Amino acid sequence: MADSQSTIRLRLATAQDIPALQILIDQSVRALSVNYYSPAQIESALTNVFGVDTQLIADQTYFVAEAEAQIVGGGGWSKRNTLFGGDQAKSSETDALLNPGVDPARLRAFYVHPEWSRRGIGKLITTACETAARNARFTSVELVATLPGQPLYEANGYKIVCAFEIPLPDGLSLPAFRMAKDLTSRSGAGAV
Repeated sequence: MADSQSTIRLRLATAQDIPALQILIDQSVRALSVNYYSPAQIESALTNVFGVDTQLIADQTYFVAEAEAQIVGGGGWSKRNTLFGGDQAKSSETDALLNPGVDPARLRAFYVHPEWSRRGIGKLITTACETAARNARFTSVELVATLPGQPLYEANGYKIVCAFEIPLPDGLSLPAFRMAKDLTSRSGAGAV
């Protein structure tokens, strides 16, 4: 079990982090989704949706949280059109840039190691992403939250816009929520 007094350091991810992120994503999804999704949904999502989005790393908008010389969390924001999913879920088309001030930025690809969950890592990364999006002149942010992730975002001021189903190619789907937050209000907690 991880020591709760360990120092967590946040930094931008690099291409060298990809193998560790792949392991983190697998461990996070398998352990933290078990009470929300069936084994078939989890396996399909890991194969077809959840994974590293290398565009976020290339854009320098993906953060990793490190503790005890290991990556214990990751998450990012995006200035591009894709709302969710790793490289395996993307089409071959170029991921178009969003227009700050008009389009909402995207919060994307949050994963925490199961032994480090509920220790503030998600909030730390969320805050860093919101600050970076504001600095890039975005006035709002949106995301698709999985069922285990929804409480984190709600606790950080995100409002549910609608229930959402992530389609999986094998006929299954993953229940989720589309959520949004206004970045211009004083508290940052208003719905978009």
